[in-house]
Amino acid sequence: MTTVVLADDEVLLRKAMAALLPLEAEITVLAEAEDGAQAVTATLEHRPDVLVIDLEMPNVDGLGAVAEIRRDRPEQVILMLTRHAKPGVLRKALKLGVQGFVSKSAEPAHIASVIKALHAGKRWIDPDVSALAVVDDCPLTEREIDVLRATSEGYSAADIAKQLHLALGTVRNYLSNAMQKTQTRTRHEAARYARSHNWL
Repeated sequence: MTTVVLADDEVLLRKAMAALLPLEAEITVLAEAEDGAQAVTATLEHRPDVLVIDLEMPNVDGLGAVAEIRRDRPEQVILMLTRHAKPGVLRKALKLGVQGFVSKSAEPAHIASVIKALHAGKRWIDPDVSALAVVDDCPLTEREIDVLRATSEGYSAADIAKQLHLALGTVRNYLSNAMQKTQTRTRHEAARYARSHNWL
């Protein structure tokens, strides 16, 4: 039997997975979480064999949650669900030790088989996820994406500098570059543009 914690802010999808995964394989869902903060709490409390976590969630996103979990539970096996796999995100996730990447549109039977494979010590990146990452046309650097993501979450330039351990002038340079590349007039417009193109 493989135990899992499911973390996804899309209630219908999460509930469907919770109901269907045990039907597809010997899987027990120990807990569900609707954002990154809850995912951290549930994972550290229940210590599942596999954490199944959405990349994009409110409050703390999937990567942020994984980083927190890794500090307390470095051995945790993690399967990340995503709709948009950008090269930078894929690289960050792999650096954090995420063992599996699966498209959110995958069939429950496939997700269940990947969960079992990861629990057995294997790794898995869905071909369509890696293909999306390879053909990504985002002109922004990883740091420009970081500052725009923080901007879209409502942080000021000074807050972003503290959060990313950068000088304020460096943050302003990244924001200026991002505005040039997106041909927008403000950092908030640049963040909205980047989000609308699924770059964040």
